[in-house]
Amino acid sequence: MAGAIAMVLSSTLANVAVPTVMGAFGVGQDQAQWLATGFVAMMVASQLLSAWFVRAFGVRGAFVVINGVFFIGTASAFFGTSFEMVVLGRVLQGFSTGVVMPMVMALTITQFPPNRRGMAMSIFGTGIQIAPMLGPMIGGLVIDTIGWREIFLVPIPICVIAVLLGMAYLPGREQQTVPPKFDWISYVLLVATLASLLFAGANGQRFGWTSGTILTLALTGLTTGGAFVWMQLRSAAPLLDFSLFKIPQFASAVIVAFVFGFGNFSANYLVPVTVQHVQGFTPFLSGLLLVPAGILVISATPLFGRMADIFPAHRMVILGLCLFALGNYFISQSNVNTSFLSLALLIIVARFGMAVIIPSLDSSALRALSAEQLHRGSGALNFIRQLGGSCGVTVLVVFIERRTQFHADAMAATQTANSTSLELLSSVRALLAEAGVSDNLLAPGALYYLGKMIVAQASARGFNDGFLIIALVFALAVIPAWNLGKARRRNG
Repeated sequence: MAGAIAMVLSSTLANVAVPTVMGAFGVGQDQAQWLATGFVAMMVASQLLSAWFVRAFGVRGAFVVINGVFFIGTASAFFGTSFEMVVLGRVLQGFSTGVVMPMVMALTITQFPPNRRGMAMSIFGTGIQIAPMLGPMIGGLVIDTIGWREIFLVPIPICVIAVLLGMAYLPGREQQTVPPKFDWISYVLLVATLASLLFAGANGQRFGWTSGTILTLALTGLTTGGAFVWMQLRSAAPLLDFSLFKIPQFASAVIVAFVFGFGNFSANYLVPVTVQHVQGFTPFLSGLLLVPAGILVISATPLFGRMADIFPAHRMVILGLCLFALGNYFISQSNVNTSFLSLALLIIVARFGMAVIIPSLDSSALRALSAEQLHRGSGALNFIRQLGGSCGVTVLVVFIERRTQFHADAMAATQTANSTSLELLSSVRALLAEAGVSDNLLAPGALYYLGKMIVAQASARGFNDGFLIIALVFALAVIPAWNLGKARRRNG
């Protein structure tokens, strides 16, 4: 858990640094979002490597090797002199996190009896909830007091402790055997699919959705994705075992897991970026916004775990989905005057929903699998969850950019005959004149100020639309969550 918490912590540490990195390297949000998307995309791809690493090196050996990769990624991000080097470091950190997460989940399931797995998964869920909640606050504090590069060093002390504990307590290989074969062709196809489609999605607004570059990337991604699925269906030892999706309870859980990842990573990315752009919060204050929810989630962990062992999983999952949707809906109604306390309370509602979902969803999904299927099942479940997160960040950034442009155009079109705007322009001209600005600059200066106001308001409305989409997606996820209960009754 120490290793998992350290690596998950790194997933959101960089989110509060996005505005700072944009200025440091002169990149736009469409490129800066790769700090999050690059991490999540590689975390998605590496989920399927977890079972192979365990079979090849044992849990202990795999854990030590993966931490080594994490250290290399941290060094690249910290010392990188270009934006690409920083992104490469984030990619390596994401790779490590993706391999470790299914390993921890499978180990947790095997160490606890069935009647205590809900509690065990709630402890697991607390770790992967509290770490990304604390990440923005810690990252913001480091940025405000030291610098943005130092945020990448924050997880290292925990990782060092985790490696020492892992070498002492984690099990090694049960027997010395030749490492199992690995389907590198399928893995390359998977990485090519994710990279092509995510790059196309992230840069469509920049290059044009019908440009040759974007269409080529999209076609490449669809082709390699189709080839990956075809190879997995024919493989005797697939990276992604599609036969697991024939189990109704597991298949229903996978759909909800995708939505969970979509909302979880999107919200973790959007909250600190939004409040810095709209409310004008400092990086530290934007991270502190998530702390009250984290403290309350930890306090309620025993309750959520116990409820997962008592109440039907689908009812708990539906409750969590509704809470998260409700919290994000009200966040979408916020504006520049919304107070810190109001936003913190809304985030508490949303995070309680996430905390309710995790133990019930994970224990229900893995309960439907045999012991031999656990590692493959946990890898597949985490793969789908992280895939949802990767898609969520990319889709939301593109959606917000388009909605911001839409609102800016709509507001600009109404300014000519707008009496309020004309009065504002007159007031600004008067203020500029009192400040000694020359007459030929009064009108352009007033128009510039009005333009800045329009951009600020359009940006705020674009972010609000993003949170509204998250709420809508979670509300729709109630349908597969209800089917999770039906599938369980049929299996029972």
